[in-house]
Amino acid sequence: MTHLEVRQRILADNEAAAAALRARFAPARTLVVNLISSPGSGKTTLLEATVRAFGGRLRLGAIEGDIATDRDANRLRALGIPAHQILTGGSCHLDARQVIRALEEHDLGPLDVLFIENVGNLVCPTSYDLGEDFKVALLSVTEGEDKPFKYPAIFARASVTVVTKADLLPYVSFKLDEVRRQVGALRPGGTLLVTSATTGEGVAVWCALLEQHLAEKRGGGS
Repeated sequence: MTHLEVRQRILADNEAAAAALRARFAPARTLVVNLISSPGSGKTTLLEATVRAFGGRLRLGAIEGDIATDRDANRLRALGIPAHQILTGGSCHLDARQVIRALEEHDLGPLDVLFIENVGNLVCPTSYDLGEDFKVALLSVTEGEDKPFKYPAIFARASVTVVTKADLLPYVSFKLDEVRRQVGALRPGGTLLVTSATTGEGVAVWCALLEQHLAEKRGGGS
């Protein structure tokens, strides 16, 4: 069996597992969001700001993917939401079967929104469906504006791009208009948000987007 055939088999198995996850989430109509970014872009920090902003109005939960340590899950548990840590032991992405096992090992309870925070990487997680409703690509202003065209697959597949750490814009060289141009070319009709978990900029808009997607999934969207 060639390397290509092995990869195709792995992705086919993952697709089957992702379909099983969607069937699992369907009865409760839980919104599932897959967050993908480079390490240090602020995924967990954005989730912390999200939990605080909702203030218990929605039932939120998280599955955290990391190579080592359960620090991210602990940060979210400290805010009072259920969170399960998946340790990949070196793998650069999560797959759907890992998510299934996580849900079997840790009952997160009934949820309105489940966040899956993928391993920090802009390449490996892109091809793996985790049963999500949509992917979110995060890009911090400290990473530079060239990332969308350098890593086009994830920014093309993510229906939402979130620019993070906007409070640092006065101190770094980051061309926001160039990022808008690149993301618009890769994902026409996609959404780009500018946020800062430090100042709160854009967090309300992000939360409103989540509520809109949840309403649409539950048949109440406009």
